[in-house]
Amino acid sequence: MVAQGAATPMNEQSGVRVALVTGAARGIGKGIAASLLRAGWAVVLGDVDETEGLAAAEELARLGTVEFVPLDVADEASVQAVVEQIEEDFGRLDGVVNNAGLADPDNGPLEQLTLEAWNRLLSVNLTGAFLVSRQCIGLLRESGGAIVNIASTRALQSEPHTEAYAASKGGLVALTHALAVSLGPDIRVNAVSPGWIDTRPKSLQATDPLRQVDHEQHAVGRVGQPEDMGELAAFLLSPAAAFITGQNIVADGGMTRQMIYRE
Repeated sequence: MVAQGAATPMNEQSGVRVALVTGAARGIGKGIAASLLRAGWAVVLGDVDETEGLAAAEELARLGTVEFVPLDVADEASVQAVVEQIEEDFGRLDGVVNNAGLADPDNGPLEQLTLEAWNRLLSVNLTGAFLVSRQCIGLLRESGGAIVNIASTRALQSEPHTEAYAASKGGLVALTHALAVSLGPDIRVNAVSPGWIDTRPKSLQATDPLRQVDHEQHAVGRVGQPEDMGELAAFLLSPAAAFITGQNIVADGGMTRQMIYRE
């Protein structure tokens, strides 16, 4: 499903690298897609939200070749259909960014966390990355491609009542190094653990800015933006990162390294 106004997808002889970014309709996923497009990649946006996904593809089409595909990463048949479509449309796949996830970390008091809610969050945030990665192995081996999993600093530290989310992101970090060892040397696999990223639309950020104290909690002096994660993901997928695999790179503006004492 190509966004209106997007360029026609190339064939495998074109030499242009192709990436699949899941959960790319908004936020970090959309920021990663934009960075990859600016770096000369063709990008396939996968998301369960078709309306937002098509709008994102239309917006990003000014940057290069982009295609939207409906994708539920927790559904094996959906994942298989998307990868088959990528092979048909592009003939190759060079990079995968497993970004799709349920973003709200607060599951409420542990004694009220249902098994259904626990399983749903892990099925999207963790099992989804497994399903997508497994389905893409063949194409990535052919291209010598790479995978980037978007984890979270919540894999390393927690607030109360975040058990399901923390477990899913911690599992994703572990899955990353397991995949790197199993799939190397043909396929590199790394994780990015974002800290506080303001994923709200730019218009809302302008009219409802964060507090100065929010920015001051970061050693770099500001809360992160989706483009910060995009540039890092683009680097990790590129040949410039050829010696990096199995790593979890924390990108949080130094927030987890800055000791803060409240008075």
